[in-house]
Amino acid sequence: MAVRSLTAIFFILFAALAPEAASAAQTPANPGAGLSQSAPVQAPEASVPVAPPPTLAAMRAMTADQLDAEGDRLRVGKDYLSAIDCYRAAISKHSSAQYYNKIAIAELQLRHPAEAEKAAKKAVRKDKHMAEAWNNLAVSYYMRTSSPHHLEDAIRTYQRAISLKPESASFHNNLATAYMDDKQFERGVAEYRKAFELDPDFFERASLNGISAHLSSPRDRAQYFFVMARLFASIGDLDRCLHFLRGAMEDGYPQIDEVYHDKEFAQAMNDERFVTLLKERPVAVQ
Repeated sequence: MAVRSLTAIFFILFAALAPEAASAAQTPANPGAGLSQSAPVQAPEASVPVAPPPTLAAMRAMTADQLDAEGDRLRVGKDYLSAIDCYRAAISKHSSAQYYNKIAIAELQLRHPAEAEKAAKKAVRKDKHMAEAWNNLAVSYYMRTSSPHHLEDAIRTYQRAISLKPESASFHNNLATAYMDDKQFERGVAEYRKAFELDPDFFERASLNGISAHLSSPRDRAQYFFVMARLFASIGDLDRCLHFLRGAMEDGYPQIDEVYHDKEFAQAMNDERFVTLLKERPVAVQ
């Protein structure tokens, strides 16, 4: 059965980590991007309750570094509002692009894209070379892609992040998702392929729930399914190839016979499941 709710195929909110940072838990959001932080944070043990946030008096006595670490702890514990308070208190003692970037991440995790945009813009004003902040700014635009203007802004800003940190698989994933929403399917596939080249385990961690909420017509969804089937065929992931190829058939992709001539599907043609699917041809669901 075709995936009908495709609105976030790789929108995992890969908030961009500062160069020295360790990865923290990634939080799914609506349609796509990666979150970035800056300091290594260990997730608390499930059996250990998260300590409450510091009092205002305690925060006044803490250094900027201590407030930063406390904000990270609270953010890992999903107390995003208290984390933001700590980062703001840290900024009052030492203004830092990293602190503004972390506020942007917390606001994104709260699904507050407008507030995230403000914080990310402050981060890039302080450090125009901070790729992670540019990525998070793009995420804030992408979360409001009901407006074509925001989608254009997201694409342009993801490109800026990639220009600063081309080795980031999550940045390429985010740009790919934005391209897909903009119906630039081949460009989207090229970016997904780049993400895979940079991180072969990338798709194992990515959500494959789809993106088609933004692809409202069956024709657009069918084309999206087909180009994704081709991508997975080319990297030897036949299970996902078959999943997306079936979706393309069910949404009535008109050039399905391209598989017989496309070199990307050459390996898949040797798989019995692939041959059976092409022979049975699922009825298009319009």
